[in-house]
Amino acid sequence: MRRVPFLFFSFLLCFAAGGACQTVPAVHAWPTADGTVVLKDFRFGTGQTLPELRLHYLTLGTPHRNAGGHVDNAVLLLHGTGGDAHSLLNPIFSNVLFVPGGVLDIHKYFIILPDDIGHGQSSKPSDGLHARFPAHDYDDMVRSQRMMLDHMHVDHLRLILGTSMGCMQSFVWGEAYPDFMDALAPFACLPVEIAGRNRMMRYMAIKAIKADPAWMNGEYKTEPLQGLRTANDLILVMGSSALQMQKRFPRRHSAEAFIDAFDKRIDELDANDMLFYLDASRNYDPSAYLEKIVAPVLWINSADDYINPPQLGIAEREVKRMSHARFILLPISDRTRGHGTHTEAAVWKDYLAEFMRATEPKP
Repeated sequence: MRRVPFLFFSFLLCFAAGGACQTVPAVHAWPTADGTVVLKDFRFGTGQTLPELRLHYLTLGTPHRNAGGHVDNAVLLLHGTGGDAHSLLNPIFSNVLFVPGGVLDIHKYFIILPDDIGHGQSSKPSDGLHARFPAHDYDDMVRSQRMMLDHMHVDHLRLILGTSMGCMQSFVWGEAYPDFMDALAPFACLPVEIAGRNRMMRYMAIKAIKADPAWMNGEYKTEPLQGLRTANDLILVMGSSALQMQKRFPRRHSAEAFIDAFDKRIDELDANDMLFYLDASRNYDPSAYLEKIVAPVLWINSADDYINPPQLGIAEREVKRMSHARFILLPISDRTRGHGTHTEAAVWKDYLAEFMRATEPKP
């Protein structure tokens, strides 16, 4: 099965690691266990159903149960748009957090990394339904994650940490299941409707694919490469850091060579999968119910995030509506990587370590 790369992240992660975009190293170094659950007759928010919704996930570590028999060390890590369960095994994330003594030491915590609906090895349009696949959204993703945990016999989460799309899902989790987790760590998003430039660029990417004559309403015989190339380039602009791009590619030739190499990656993409996961954010808007979030929240954005620019002032306004929330805006530095800072764990791990200590459940 072809594995679709994580578009919002693939460029950002390898670039943040200090080199040109190549295969992310060391993703097989961790002793992950594979799992799959099949949810029968899953009903989406649109009313559409799938006879079987397949959800794939990876785990690290071992679940622990407290004296009451409840799991007390499970950590749910949620990937971004176009990502999969392997996204946060990137060394700049995992080699910082999962190691012995790390903030999310796998000898202490039970780490759960799901493939969301439409991603990785979970059910997605490219499996065969193409454009007839049910239109899904973040509510569907979170609800399916909750059902997946039931199948895994995980009845409580020590932490939900989400990056980008996973960040937005973290807010949905906090509203939909307020008592299910001890803490929430949403990184690189805003808890409001996706509108303005953010939605415009997603919509432009969607329109670019659909305008390609090869798309054929989703029943294409070959991938609509021109539309995919335009969409992929738009996504690169959304996720990149101006400072780091200038430092890494200070001359015209090097900048153009990078784009030529980046565009070759479209051979690995599926247009229907991209359309669906780009559009899954269309009705995201947790802003009406932020007061329902009672779990402590550590919310971190980076000042060079083009997708969630700080000048909007949204975070500073909305954080006040949650009873136990702290918002941190990381200043632009040589260590930040634009939107991809959410995976550069060395930049923010001390904040997470402090947060984990502060939210440790009382015996």
